[in-house]
Amino acid sequence: MPDLLRPHPTAPHVTAADLGRRGIRSAPAEITDRPDRTDRPDGTGGSVQSVDRALTILKLLAADGELGVTEIAGLLGVHKSTASRLLATLESHGLAEQLPDRGRYRLGVGVLRLAGATRSRLDIVRESRPVTGPLAAEVGETVNIVILSGTETLYLDQVAGTSALQIHNWIGRRNPVHATANGRVLLAHASSGEAEAILGAASTSSGRLRAITPHTITDRVALAASLESVRRDGYSVAVDELEIGLTAVAAPVRGVDGSVIASLSISGPSFRLDAARIPQVVGAVRGAASAVSARMGYLAPSSGRP
Repeated sequence: MPDLLRPHPTAPHVTAADLGRRGIRSAPAEITDRPDRTDRPDGTGGSVQSVDRALTILKLLAADGELGVTEIAGLLGVHKSTASRLLATLESHGLAEQLPDRGRYRLGVGVLRLAGATRSRLDIVRESRPVTGPLAAEVGETVNIVILSGTETLYLDQVAGTSALQIHNWIGRRNPVHATANGRVLLAHASSGEAEAILGAASTSSGRLRAITPHTITDRVALAASLESVRRDGYSVAVDELEIGLTAVAAPVRGVDGSVIASLSISGPSFRLDAARIPQVVGAVRGAASAVSARMGYLAPSSGRP
């Protein structure tokens, strides 16, 4: 029997957890180690399953970079011949390509064409609303979407929470970058040239950063440490730095290429967003920022192979 048709003895049975660890959802009708013989001309059963499996392969390649036929068959829980046939179909449409030196597969340029057609229509305010609306209702505080604009931050969108006290509408408002949680998230991921321009605009004649309140970070060394914390931990907190009595927690929103394109934050009165509540808010902000990033086309790296 040719090796391509021989059942792989060590191919693991796929589970929801296996795919879930890669952030992949799939709904196979019935996964088996036997060759797939369910594709029928009447369009029922196996044809839908094959589409599901092909889409899962694309997600696996996106998460892992490169995979071999045996690995893909094992992750899907199917025979190698089934995986080979699905890969050949994807390759014929330019959605997957085989590396000539190792025989492994990666995403093809056809995926980039499809992504480009979608990316041009993505709008961060529109794409974030299904996330920021429920988040504001859940936490009861204001949720903001903020970008860099020159050497300042610019508020693109804001969704008010259900709490009685709310800050005023900041859509269209510009704020200093160094004095806000959103600004530090964006500054932490800016290019060196952008960062220097931003800090230059925010500096006084003495070289220190401009104090907006007595709590604003004005020392460049302290700010650099704060930015390193943002890059390491994935969020920023600002307490009373822009306004006395105002606290904000922010996390980065990434685009399809992985670059930080915006910041998502929860802001509210410092007496409500106190030290005891901050850890809960951090989790909510990071989760929401990840959800918006996914809607903007970003695919988080694989968390590790099972």
